[in-house]
Amino acid sequence: MADSVDDRYEPLTPAEATLLADIRGAESLDALGRVIDESLPHDAYLTAKELWTPLRERELGPPEPPAGLPAVTVTVRGTAFHVHGITHADTDAERSFLREHLADYLDDGASVYCEQGIRSMYFEDLPAVCEMDDYRWAIAECRKLDADSNVADLVDSPFTGLDEELSAVTDRLRDTAFSLIHTGRDVYGDRFADALGDVASDFLRSHEALATGEAFTSFVRTRAAAENPAALVDLARYYETAFLPQPLEREWLRRHDPELELLTHARNARMADYVLDAAGDAGRVHLVVGAAHRPGVRYYLERHRDGERSLDGFVPV
Repeated sequence: MADSVDDRYEPLTPAEATLLADIRGAESLDALGRVIDESLPHDAYLTAKELWTPLRERELGPPEPPAGLPAVTVTVRGTAFHVHGITHADTDAERSFLREHLADYLDDGASVYCEQGIRSMYFEDLPAVCEMDDYRWAIAECRKLDADSNVADLVDSPFTGLDEELSAVTDRLRDTAFSLIHTGRDVYGDRFADALGDVASDFLRSHEALATGEAFTSFVRTRAAAENPAALVDLARYYETAFLPQPLEREWLRRHDPELELLTHARNARMADYVLDAAGDAGRVHLVVGAAHRPGVRYYLERHRDGERSLDGFVPV
């Protein structure tokens, strides 16, 4: 058993490292297809996912439990931005865990920003915790699309359209299946439960879910972290290995559901821009976002760091 765990983190070969670098360098699905020799964007995306996840896992190496709240850090113009991914499942355990660590950050003079909606859930009585405008921005952008906006309609109306009803049924079916399989671990054992979970993920996963990371693994790790925030490191690792670089995930999702792209990965760029604009030259900034957003926020902070992205045209909503 130990050998299989070690093999999971075997160092990348030069050819594998080059492949990861080439995938990172692909700015479109067409370019990705040239990297992995797939002519159709659909096939390029699916094949790249299969290649990326195990190679990214090995590139990261064995996870090390953090001393506090798990974070990935990017320094931009002298300011260290620490991005924390959480479940935002509204549990007492996560609330206590976050407030304990954020109190230390604030006492130490750091600035704290959070994804819109998280502040009212966990930090409503802490004026020093600032809320970003990512949801407001996404809804405004949805209204600009050259099509009927399901999202905008839902904001203005208590009624749910047929598409949303079908989506909700699918979500409930997926969550129910995952919950039953997870509950049966004591009967079936971990390996069989994981195998069943993989089958259910493949059967119930939509094109959109591929780009948002909704799978049995994310379900199990989210539930575990919501009950015991020490497991947030495992949830963060899942999303770090499940997502391709942001341009590829965003193009895939735009092709299948442009509104969902605005509400998910596009908000990662918005949050990175927002906190850079708002934080100014603060020495240390902590961002609290949903775990699925952490890799994307990191990606766009790195683009700012490397001079490949600017705040030109940025206006708070």
